[in-house]
Amino acid sequence: MLGEYARWPLFRTVGIDSTFYRPPTAEMLDEYAAHLPPDFPCVSKVWDRITIHTFGRSHPGAAGHRNEDFLNADLFCDAVFDVYRDHFAGHTGPFVFEFQTIPRSAGVDVGAFAGLLDAFFSRLPRGARYAVEIRNPEFLAPAYFAVLREHDVAHVFNSWTHMPSIGRQLDLPDSITASFTVCRALLRPGRADADARLALEPFDRVQAIEREVRHDIVRLAKATLERDADSYVVINNRLEGCAPLTVAALAAALLGLEPEDGAA
Repeated sequence: MLGEYARWPLFRTVGIDSTFYRPPTAEMLDEYAAHLPPDFPCVSKVWDRITIHTFGRSHPGAAGHRNEDFLNADLFCDAVFDVYRDHFAGHTGPFVFEFQTIPRSAGVDVGAFAGLLDAFFSRLPRGARYAVEIRNPEFLAPAYFAVLREHDVAHVFNSWTHMPSIGRQLDLPDSITASFTVCRALLRPGRADADARLALEPFDRVQAIEREVRHDIVRLAKATLERDADSYVVINNRLEGCAPLTVAALAAALLGLEPEDGAA
């Protein structure tokens, strides 16, 4: 149904999450490309082998061990970038490096994390769009934003269980770090994934309007438009119950057709 999705006027990008769990294959990207119109960019999560610092319970046999491929630039180029370049060049939007929560016991503070990012992005091919999504609120600090800005890498404004709201992230000094912006509205802050599924399934209608999240996304989109830049916004069903209807409401708010908070 990807082709049908891409024909809907409000959908001008799509998030590819499957590439977080396994590297992309040529066959997969060729199949996606066959159903997409020209110049339809996709926001692709990068294989977690590159972004996991310490393996958790989802990696049996390796839990608690340090990942030797953490921020391995060569692995990214070989397993991800080159496959996209050869099979998906016309549809490659931002690569999202999603970093799961790095435990304090790992001894990685914001300065160390920023230094690792600096070294990593210095080695990546130029010309592509890169974005970083973090799950450690304490990393939202000047050193982190400065490194992203140095490499024109976007900070992903994410709405997620244990992160500050998108609005609070946007209010931090210099949090827009690149010549484009990326937003991923996954969950209402404070709500766990399992709780969202229980409350919002079967995802066929908006169950509860998240007024603050909507307002924050519109703020970010307007701030991006003021910079004459591209904004990539990905919405999850687990935010309100039906992502397409949330997208429609956001578009209406941006056009001034209804209040930003969804109120009547």
